[in-house]
Amino acid sequence: MRHLTAALRRYPHTAPLIEGTTHLDGCRVDIADVDPIHQAFAPMVRHQRYDVSELALATLLQAVEAEVPVAALPVVTVGNFPHRSLYTFRDGPRLTPADLRGRRVGVRAYSQTTGLWVRGVLSDSYGVPSRDVTWVTTEAPHVAAVREPSNVERTSADLVEALRGGHLASIVLGAPFASRVDGLVPLIEDWETRQESFYAEHGWVPANHLIVVRRDLLRSEPGLVRELYRALTAGIDAARPHAPAGSVRERAVRYGVDDTLLAMVGAAVRHAREQEIVRRDIDPAELFADFEKYAGGS
Repeated sequence: MRHLTAALRRYPHTAPLIEGTTHLDGCRVDIADVDPIHQAFAPMVRHQRYDVSELALATLLQAVEAEVPVAALPVVTVGNFPHRSLYTFRDGPRLTPADLRGRRVGVRAYSQTTGLWVRGVLSDSYGVPSRDVTWVTTEAPHVAAVREPSNVERTSADLVEALRGGHLASIVLGAPFASRVDGLVPLIEDWETRQESFYAEHGWVPANHLIVVRRDLLRSEPGLVRELYRALTAGIDAARPHAPAGSVRERAVRYGVDDTLLAMVGAAVRHAREQEIVRRDIDPAELFADFEKYAGGS
């Protein structure tokens, strides 16, 4: 029996594949023990450790630029609005997004996708370009060849403690992580209104992770990858009725190459170039060209 190694986080829409209730004909999917899932990204783009993996969108763009031999499937496994992702302490200075100009902001990695979208919002909505902030990070990029801009610093300090000590003006965190720290509050106080206005304007939720496969697997076994894609899309369809209508998850998780997906990726490319996450322009359709060519499209 054929075996595929996969690094996937458990979501309602990936659970059938992870648990084995969805089967690929003549193939077993072996799920790698990786938690948190972002620890799979560097092994995937540096060594193609897995046959199948989630991959952060910003890392995918860097991988495309570096000609890493992975191919994206048009499957968004998780996404979110970035408006709640900048945090300060409740008893600290109350800052507005515009106040971050000239200050230091912590983020796990400069190429972290949440950070990419946060900086996009700061630039587009508040007039604070990425270059006007010093970004203090604890991790290097997943793609080894990437050069970071001069306004990125590395630290061994804990970012939450650096914020608590006044060494940072704000930090970028996902809401589940921020909820574990007493006293953290979103810097953008009207984040709920802002994110709904963003959706009304753009019609999409920013993607965090997509699915990629080894390029040689796609080219040598396109039928298997097509079956994998159908299993993933079936999981999304089965989970969708159980997500509250209009919820972030219901709007973010998606599949298929369409104008909405390409517009979202196009916005990510624009931000990535402005922030020097990538240096060349990337056509959003380029990400899915191999999938459409070898697996027969979406």
